Amino acid sequence: MSSSHEYTAPVPGIDAVEVPEPGAVTIVVPTYNESGNVRQLLRLITESVPARLPCEVVFVDDSTDDTPEVIREAAQDCPFPVAVLHRDEPVGGLGGAVVEGLKAATSEWIVVMDGDCQHPPSLVPELVATGERANAGLVVASRYIDGGSRAGLAGSYRVAVSRGATWLTKALFPRRLHGISDPMSGFFAIRRSAVTADVLRPLGYKILLELAVRSRPRQVAEVPFVFEDRFAGESKSSAKEGLRFLRHLAGLRTASPLARMVGFGLIGASGFVPNLAGLWALTALHMHYVPAEILANQLGVAWNFLLIEHLLFRDRRAHRRWWDRLGRFALLANADLVLRIPLIALLVHRFHLGALPATALALVLTFVLRFVGTEALVYIPRRRGARTTAGRAV
Repeated sequence: MSSSHEYTAPVPGIDAVEVPEPGAVTIVVPTYNESGNVRQLLRLITESVPARLPCEVVFVDDSTDDTPEVIREAAQDCPFPVAVLHRDEPVGGLGGAVVEGLKAATSEWIVVMDGDCQHPPSLVPELVATGERANAGLVVASRYIDGGSRAGLAGSYRVAVSRGATWLTKALFPRRLHGISDPMSGFFAIRRSAVTADVLRPLGYKILLELAVRSRPRQVAEVPFVFEDRFAGESKSSAKEGLRFLRHLAGLRTASPLARMVGFGLIGASGFVPNLAGLWALTALHMHYVPAEILANQLGVAWNFLLIEHLLFRDRRAHRRWWDRLGRFALLANADLVLRIPLIALLVHRFHLGALPATALALVLTFVLRFVGTEALVYIPRRRGARTTAGRAV
């Protein structure tokens, strides 16, 4: 058959559609301005996949160009169902697009691949077959095992960044990423029954890392693949995406309460620098240490708020407006001065400590109270079931 299908039935959080005639595998392709590649991608899928494995293709599109129209035109020549889900708001970036594709998929096996033809569609049947043979819930196409290659990475800079990101993620999540040699891969197969899309909180384009850390199946397999050159267009990688990746890593690493407390402590420790630097400058100007501490504390408050907002509580920021969060955080951070200043005075006058070591010691002693208050009063978890409409079907 040859047809193009549109979504008409709602999926929670987004208007989506059910793809009719579900196949043995759903291929999910997130796209952003890939009009020069999608026709070639569908041609390659047609040549290599349906003869060995019934399939359907779901494009989740965040494009600002004519990519959806090109997909619909190219789908007329495809012997399998093709659907386009266009999002008005690209929530979560490429990773968020994949999550919407997982929700829309109708097959037990879902293969995620890029739309730039760097992931060979001819490997799709092998990914699924390997998963069936190994009884695995996740099969990763890896560039870093025998038979794999990262040849398509353009330039030594991108190679170095890719290897550095791989090393960093494996160092941060040694247990969760055990047995996954290429956690940065965007090409993998996963059983629909092995993942709960609602627990995923993607940010940026490294969705495999999100899946492996938050809902990793017990059994994981790998197959080698050669990372090809882009067929058309330019890479979407940028310094901005790199920063989003680092924020994503921090969010994943601090997901548990204990890890979040450790992260809060590290951020608080880093806040010593602007706090104590300001205190040193003000006392050097012969200001009394009490008003100097009050003024210097605002530098630490601003520093800590920015880092906590972006690294620890990114998923909870929608609960209150930013100025409300900032006001509450500043109020809480300054309220502990009621406890801290008398303690500093005691340390200075009774135990004859200098202003700097007394301030540092008081900050440490009030740490736990500040963490509990920040989490409970500033970043109250969002109610279950709260969702945001992210797009529409086209």
